[in-house]
Amino acid sequence: MRNDTNKSKYCIKCVMPETKPDFKIEADGICVACKAYADRKKINWEERKDQFLKIAKRFKDKSKNNYDCIIPSSGGKDSTYQAIKMLELGLNPLCVTASTDLLSELGRYNIENMKKLGVDYIEISTDPITRRKINKFTLETLGDISWAEHLTIFTIPVRVSVDMNIPLIVWGENASNEQGGPATDIDNSFFTRRRLEELGGLLGLRTTDLPHLLKIPEKKLIMYTYPTDAELKRVGTTGVFLGYFFSWDGEKNAEIAEKNGFKKYHKELEGSVVNYENLDNLQMRIHDYFKFLKYGYDRVTDWCCIHIRRGRISREEALKLVREKGGKFPNNYLGVDYLEVLKTINCSPEKFREICDNFTNKKLFKCDPSGKLIKDNQGNPIKLNYDN
Repeated sequence: MRNDTNKSKYCIKCVMPETKPDFKIEADGICVACKAYADRKKINWEERKDQFLKIAKRFKDKSKNNYDCIIPSSGGKDSTYQAIKMLELGLNPLCVTASTDLLSELGRYNIENMKKLGVDYIEISTDPITRRKINKFTLETLGDISWAEHLTIFTIPVRVSVDMNIPLIVWGENASNEQGGPATDIDNSFFTRRRLEELGGLLGLRTTDLPHLLKIPEKKLIMYTYPTDAELKRVGTTGVFLGYFFSWDGEKNAEIAEKNGFKKYHKELEGSVVNYENLDNLQMRIHDYFKFLKYGYDRVTDWCCIHIRRGRISREEALKLVREKGGKFPNNYLGVDYLEVLKTINCSPEKFREICDNFTNKKLFKCDPSGKLIKDNQGNPIKLNYDN
């Protein structure tokens, strides 16, 4: 943030603000994500493919009576693409879903569709009573209703790796490379415990804090707990990003997935500019809205930046989309009213609005002389600026 004003600085190539966590706009005005994408032109993707095949062969040779790898899966476009790619390369994957708390009908359809690709599939659901207790707590204290989900999508596949002695885990893209992150992580091809703890969006809360804070017995938190270093070493658990080895494009992944039975939403999603992402989780719009309140950007900004880098839209078109579609209150997602989501954690709409205001970064939004947020006629806070 610039100290002379409360206005955010933006990348001059895309429309991402400097307020994004672990994000940097360099001296020339271009962000690390745009530079990382430009650097992909220098990559020899055939060499990267060969690197992956060598890794796969090493683990496959150890798996004559077991699966060759684990694919962490939501049933979405990317995990469908990952499964298709592994099958094309001759691997026998086990797909593992850490179930979302509020699975949509479309999410269920796409999970069942993935199974039809010819893969074995495990779904692990955490106790909903404990889960919703955590959801309520993290919404109120961290401004994140999906903290538990974003933890378990990483811990559960790793626990399956250890429990079933399947060393290789094939994740999707490296988010630091795709969307911008610390320089030390942008070219990373491996997923580790350290990466989860530092860049996994845990907001300073750890599973080990929960027994004390919420009086939850440790035995109820097994699936929220990453295996020990000794367990990982015994199995040789190794997580790799498929996007490091094969050029990654979410829209192309969706096209490939759709040809193999994946179903998109019938219209553009609220709070997005696409209809093929985050189709499984009914909480997602609430999660994304808090990203906007805290940091001044949301899923609309994310996708506009991805499209700009791939030449699908201009920066000017993106600025218009961000203004028109970004930052909207999460009224309805995938046909479900946000009040239905709030009921699961016994949160009233009045309390929810209060929580929203508590987590709104007043440095990014208009306030009156007394410091009170100024809102538009839909009740949304008004951003100070969308560009430099």
